Amino acid sequence: MTTKPTVGAIPAATIILLRDAPQFEVLMIERHADTPFAGGAIVFPGGRIEASDAADAWRDHCDGVDAIPDQEFGPRVAAIREAFEEVGVLYARRNGALISNDEAAALNDRRKAVEDDDGLFLDLIRSNGLRLALDALHLFARWEPPARGHETMRRYHTWFFAAITPPGQEAREDGNEATEAFWAPPAAILSSCDAGKRKAIFPTRRNIELLNVSDSATSVIDFAARRRIDVVIPEIIERDGEHYLTIPDDMGYPVTEQPAKTAFRD
Repeated sequence: MTTKPTVGAIPAATIILLRDAPQFEVLMIERHADTPFAGGAIVFPGGRIEASDAADAWRDHCDGVDAIPDQEFGPRVAAIREAFEEVGVLYARRNGALISNDEAAALNDRRKAVEDDDGLFLDLIRSNGLRLALDALHLFARWEPPARGHETMRRYHTWFFAAITPPGQEAREDGNEATEAFWAPPAAILSSCDAGKRKAIFPTRRNIELLNVSDSATSVIDFAARRRIDVVIPEIIERDGEHYLTIPDDMGYPVTEQPAKTAFRD
């Protein structure tokens, strides 16, 4: 599907990091309370897609370019960059093998510089003889919030990619936008939200529920490959005097609506 972000929607990319040891878990980060978008909420690592993420120069330093649609090129580079900036995980190869935790940790002091100037990410990869593993990412979902109800909020047209975490690599929150990074099973994350211990905005919550359909990282990837992925555009409806945020019931999501008063806040 070639749907482009509507006017006013900011292109963004996020990455769902998965692992099966010690059990099936997903990596979440808690955003700083003062962050303009989703402050204090748990999210997947991600952020806006910058012009430099789609630079032609990247094509000589990426694996899997020929096997993905052109429209996914910039979003995949952005998702990998954001994972490096926010949690220190780097989907990159040296001599055909994904880099180790020690190799990723050795680049840790460059994360802030890349966050301040996204154009430096290409220099980092090139100067260290690495290649981005675009083929390690798998398209999982695409979302764009409706304009109605978001008049005073930032709207992001977001690409969600799922990926099995490079073996041995550890997450390191940046302490800036991401104040905490933690691994947990999708069901446990949902329980924490239900108990009021965590909060997740509508798209994040729906995608955690979709992850919970699977029982392993590998099955998430297989599931993503099988399902039809269209852009999810929620709508606001009124029922019995209350407004609900809803999504179409044929998109594969277990839960398709939530009271609007909680969807934007929790």
